[in-house]
Amino acid sequence: MLPVTYRPMTPADHSAFMHMMEATPGVVIRKADEYAAVERYLIRNPGMSHLALSGVRLVGCAMSGHDGKRGYLQHVMTAPDMRGQGIARTLVERCLDALAQEGIDKVHLDTLHDNHEAHRFWERLGWANRNAEIVRFSRLLVDDPNA
Repeated sequence: MLPVTYRPMTPADHSAFMHMMEATPGVVIRKADEYAAVERYLIRNPGMSHLALSGVRLVGCAMSGHDGKRGYLQHVMTAPDMRGQGIARTLVERCLDALAQEGIDKVHLDTLHDNHEAHRFWERLGWANRNAEIVRFSRLLVDDPNA
C-alpha cells in the first residue's frame, strides 16, 4: 500500500472529489457540489480544504471555511477501504489548524440524522451533539430541491 500524503484542495481536484462523493456511502450530492460552487468556496477560503492521496488516488477529503466569525466543516470523507487509519482525523486537524490561524474560535458541522457512523466518529473526536439546543432552518433561494 502506498503512503498517504496530504495537500490543500484546488478547483482542479473537483472531478476526483465528485467521484469520491459518488462512491462514499451516506454522502448526498447537491447542486452546491457542482464545479462553480466548489471553485467559489475554495477561492473564498484558500488553503482551508484538504485532500488525502494514496499515490494519485483520492482517499480522503475535508472541506472547511469560515464567515469571519464561525468556521464550518463539510464533506469529511474517507474511502471505505481506507478507514481506520487516521486519515479523516488528520484532515480535520489540518482544517481546524487553518481555521485557527484565521482567528476562528468555534467550528460547526452537519451530518445527516441517520448517519450514525459519522455521529460516532465526531463524538470520538470530542465534538458535541447539540441537537437538543439548536434547530437548523434552511430556505431555498432557487426552485431546485437539490440546491
